[in-house]
Amino acid sequence: MDRKEWLFKASFYTAGSLVMASNPLSPFVGWAKRANGPIPVEIKEENGSFQIYRGGEPYYINGAGGGGHLELLASIGGNSIRRWSTGPDTMNLLDRAHSLGISVCLGLNMGKERHGFNYDDEEAVASQLTRMRDEVLKYKDHPAVLMWGIGNELDLNYTNPSVWHAVNDVSKMIHNEDLHHLTTTMIAGINQEKVDHIKEKCSDLDLLSVNTYGGLTALPENVRKYGWDEAYIVTEWGPTGHWESPRTEWDVAIEETSTVKAELYKDRYQASMGSDSEKCLGSYVFLWGQKQERTHTWYGMFMENGDPIEVVDSMQYNWTGKWPEKRSPGIDDYRLDGKTALDSIYLNPGQQVDAEVFPINRSSGNIEVEWDVFHESTDLKDGGDREEKPPKVHGRLSRREGTTVRLNAPEEEGPYRIFVYLKDEEINRVATANIPFYVRD
Repeated sequence: MDRKEWLFKASFYTAGSLVMASNPLSPFVGWAKRANGPIPVEIKEENGSFQIYRGGEPYYINGAGGGGHLELLASIGGNSIRRWSTGPDTMNLLDRAHSLGISVCLGLNMGKERHGFNYDDEEAVASQLTRMRDEVLKYKDHPAVLMWGIGNELDLNYTNPSVWHAVNDVSKMIHNEDLHHLTTTMIAGINQEKVDHIKEKCSDLDLLSVNTYGGLTALPENVRKYGWDEAYIVTEWGPTGHWESPRTEWDVAIEETSTVKAELYKDRYQASMGSDSEKCLGSYVFLWGQKQERTHTWYGMFMENGDPIEVVDSMQYNWTGKWPEKRSPGIDDYRLDGKTALDSIYLNPGQQVDAEVFPINRSSGNIEVEWDVFHESTDLKDGGDREEKPPKVHGRLSRREGTTVRLNAPEEEGPYRIFVYLKDEEINRVATANIPFYVRD
């Protein structure tokens, strides 16, 4: 049995017993219904190698950030989800996750300096600690809980290192109130200063969590270069980030096609988590859901209507070593006026040009092609903060013929994007791409 198969199977053990599920697409989920109360989680080290044990058995995190589509997650080898905060639906979510054999990294939403929180304000920090305690006491005995995520990217655009003392105090509180679960904090990338601060000021944490995108493949090397000697997980990873991507001449980020993303999800996983059996204890891919962040397709692994995008196929391969029997369509190339997204395309108001997509049909199903035009987003935030989707531009597409559409450029000067979606109607899986263009006289 190779390491990938062992990790896949080990991740479904708990409490010293293994119960085979009746659903062949969701192996081993039956065990979850047998557990009552918290399932103890710990990290053990042997000869410099680390391993999570859950219920006394080895556990490797095949995780995703999000809270929906849990049945699909379990069916393709996922066993854990990450939440950034608690809320009114948290207990129901924990129940649903547990019934499917899925654990939860439960986030505690701490104030961020970039949002105005002052970690030198002792009263505010104390009040926050009290709120954290209430949340821990409410959920700590649920069997779905795997670990506590103390804040998310508190280091993003920060200047006050006192935040790390606050994180450590929350971790100490958790370990005092909850004897069964791990504590961690999620940082935005890794560097020497962050590692030094956390080692000095956050010694109570059980492991480190890193959010990284384009830098994922270098992470195993960097955690060692910067002197992190303990275990870690990757709590956000996925496509190339918009801050890392090529840009047009008018300075908007160019998004990869879903086919390029799918290849990167596979290759980066294998080169990072798949290569570090010593310190890395698993990961949470981003985002198991849909959101607007620069575009409505950049980070989400699902369309707004819930259809999976082809990167989901890559995660099934990463977690199980096998592709789906019927795979999502892909995109070999996508052009506007014969040019690619990298060509910084300018159009005149009302100019008529064709957009053409070149599909990859992997399952011999019927592929439906749809098109949209949107204004370029202007509601740009940092750190995944909520953004509003820009307005759609209506009435500018005509002559839809197969894989080609005629674009009548908008009359209003400014930046836009033309999107294409390829859907296999049999399996309801989708490929996506977009090209930015700029209208000017």
